Amino acid sequence: MATTRTRRWDAADHLESNEDIVAYLEAAFEDGDPAVIAAALGDIARARGMTKVATDAGLGRESLYKALSPNGNPEFATVLKVIQALGLGLRVSAEKAL
Repeated sequence: MATTRTRRWDAADHLESNEDIVAYLEAAFEDGDPAVIAAALGDIARARGMTKVATDAGLGRESLYKALSPNGNPEFATVLKVIQALGLGLRVSAEKAL
């Protein structure tokens, strides 16, 4: 019987264009779970180079890894710094009438 080899799927390996990154992060925000958003930012930062993102955000590489891990709990200021370091921005839209 033939054996099947598997390897862990890593989103960072598939985030090749700005369009990929934006779609991935938009999906994370649509989910609404802060842990999913932080993990998605971590995947994007790894795809772009964690050291470069950490430097551009003015943060330590190891603390950024920890903050953006699935179990991390980054401060909102950290999230904003990472988004800016990635060359991204946030927009707010009304989903229902006030």
